[in-house]
Amino acid sequence: MATIGQKLVPHLWFDQEARQAAEFYTSIFDDAWIEHTVTLEDTPSGAVEVVTFFLLGQPFQAISAGPLFSFNESISFMVKCDTQEEIDHYWHGLTAGGGQEVECGWLKDQFGLSWQVVPSVLDLMLQSSDPQAVARVTQAFLRMGKFDLVALERAYAGP
Repeated sequence: MATIGQKLVPHLWFDQEARQAAEFYTSIFDDAWIEHTVTLEDTPSGAVEVVTFFLLGQPFQAISAGPLFSFNESISFMVKCDTQEEIDHYWHGLTAGGGQEVECGWLKDQFGLSWQVVPSVLDLMLQSSDPQAVARVTQAFLRMGKFDLVALERAYAGP
């Protein structure tokens, strides 16, 4: 599956770690692979490596083009999970190798990229017509790092 013709492809800028990051991410996600790597010569950053890869079938590109830019929390990727096992898998995978646990389902991976690992059902809980249920769920997840699906379901159901 080529990215040619794909209308929206996230592009990630790394200092020198594009290939390493692509290998890391494709080892964690299903339906993931590195499609192509190319080195572009004579760019303003010198020789740069561009890696095209897929996670869950979604195309990404990564570039190793020097330390001009770095990631920050204003952009993150959300991974919606159907089970606690899936939450645990992505949480532990993405924090491996020096990643950092944050709060409310957020984490930073070893490259400084922010991710949100959230239960799929959270959207429905927060869109409930019961404001008390929404408040209970909100208060529950504000105290969490990695999401605990059973605790969120308990908070949603109420006393």
